[in-house]
Amino acid sequence: MTFFGYAQTTKAIANKSEEICTFFDDKVIKPFTDKQGHKIMPSSMFVPNLSTLEIPSPAIPPSHPLIQKAQHLISEYDYFSDTMPYSIWISGTNGKTTTTQMLLHLLKDKGAVAGGNIGTPLANLDKNAPIWILETSSFTLHYTNKAKANLYILLPITPDHLDWHGGFEAYEADKLKPIKMLKEGEIALVPKKYLNTSTYGHLIGYNNADDLSQYFKIDKEALRFKGAFLNDALLALAVSKILFDTIDIDLMNQFVIEEHRQELLEDYRSRVWINDTKATNIDASLQVIDLYKNKKIHLIVGGDDKGVDNNPLFEFIKNLDIALYTIGKNETVLNTLAKKYNVSCTPCSTLVNAIGVIDTLHTNQSVAILAPAAASLDQFKSYKERGTLFKNTIKNLKD
Repeated sequence: MTFFGYAQTTKAIANKSEEICTFFDDKVIKPFTDKQGHKIMPSSMFVPNLSTLEIPSPAIPPSHPLIQKAQHLISEYDYFSDTMPYSIWISGTNGKTTTTQMLLHLLKDKGAVAGGNIGTPLANLDKNAPIWILETSSFTLHYTNKAKANLYILLPITPDHLDWHGGFEAYEADKLKPIKMLKEGEIALVPKKYLNTSTYGHLIGYNNADDLSQYFKIDKEALRFKGAFLNDALLALAVSKILFDTIDIDLMNQFVIEEHRQELLEDYRSRVWINDTKATNIDASLQVIDLYKNKKIHLIVGGDDKGVDNNPLFEFIKNLDIALYTIGKNETVLNTLAKKYNVSCTPCSTLVNAIGVIDTLHTNQSVAILAPAAASLDQFKSYKERGTLFKNTIKNLKD
């Protein structure tokens, strides 16, 4: 068995296999054998005719030479398609992780387990669990052609990972693939614009919290979540209603949202700062901005925007009482757009510099938000590292 990328997903499959596997990885210069006996080779040494099955790490793009040369390529999902239990796939641009976690919270007593893009490879999931809840990325969907969901939850799709997919249409098409593979009697919850997607399954459309609460008869006012989190909670409750005819508001309200997503902090002067480092695309940033649009906003943006058009961000904020503080790889692009839209903007280069500038202007009537609308890997190892630095810097602010 051949793997592209010596990564968490591929290593998990290899380590559960009874055979010696071969990995090809761009970071490897000299071949070596790992502790499990698997062979790790430079990508340049891959010979297609010597391989009968190739499984890529999901992040490897279709344009990569390994993918182009592969003759027997399948995804991680395809590899487990014959043994996968009843599976609920959750995809979309924003909210996948939270919806997955919320649904696991509701269905844990039913024996459900969660994995996929949420962090646990399918190889490490309990094969005897009655339900798999899988946070499913567009990368995985691109390479998946055999495995299918029994129930599909699609959150709204907005531009993201366009450099990987080559454009929005290709990105959107990968997100819609599970709908087309549904069998008769199987269900997908989808934004209403996708109700005409060809499928044998039954599609339930929604655009907002009102649609979901009305269709499934859920009292949304009884939920403690707001904004995007309210939609996530309603989708999780909708699945519980579909599968088990239960809507447990009390249990849902016990769910605790993970850090780094619209996380409220207070500094030494009781001023409000919002850590939304996980807002790695424009749509996610707009969600948190919308929650505080009636206040003066100090907004930190910037990083690796993955090739998206940033104009929609400025179209949304141009009439708000907002000041931008730019950081990261796309800082010049953001500064140029700020001038075009006449939005106040201070180039800061780094996150710490931005916090320092905001500290001199922030009051108890304003709100300071880290919602970068970009990935973090240009300056950080992960969005979590970016958020942790944000939190620690605020904690250490002094008069």
